[in-house]
Amino acid sequence: MAKGNGVERKSHAVQKGVSVMDLIFRILALIGTLGSAFAMATTNQRLPFFNSFTQFKARYRDIPAFIFFVAANGIVSAYLLLSLPFSFFHILRSSAQRTRLILMFFDMAMLVILTAGASAAAAIVYLAHIGNPSWNWFSFCRQFHSFCERSSGSLIGSFVAVIFMTLVIILAGVALARRP
Repeated sequence: MAKGNGVERKSHAVQKGVSVMDLIFRILALIGTLGSAFAMATTNQRLPFFNSFTQFKARYRDIPAFIFFVAANGIVSAYLLLSLPFSFFHILRSSAQRTRLILMFFDMAMLVILTAGASAAAAIVYLAHIGNPSWNWFSFCRQFHSFCERSSGSLIGSFVAVIFMTLVIILAGVALARRP
């Protein structure tokens, strides 16, 4: 009887540890998505052309993929913020399976949205850095260094959030597989 009780305590401790890691990874993913959305939304640069009255502008709002990127990161940030109480609830009641399964479903949907937004923006940033000589598209980043650096940094934060969201889903799977 005592041996079974020790195994049960160990299983409960593992479930609680998984729940704590879930909360930490959600917070880190929230920081990544929120930071990425803010960094991209505030990215703009102006370059004078001949005089100060004629200027070239580079803004995230001019590129639909960047608008989608900001929207995707904003949606995932809001979701992660709203899911934090449920994650905290799983620390208190590590045996809760339904809410964990529901969160896992929505986590996967948010991962898809986040990956789509980051991938669309990455394609544009790649073209901005490299260009496409066969189509006579020149590197945009030669002139707009600050804009490209900020947008690239924003992408890094978003892809780090993708990694943390993937880890959250894996942890949910582990927690569901280790049901008491």
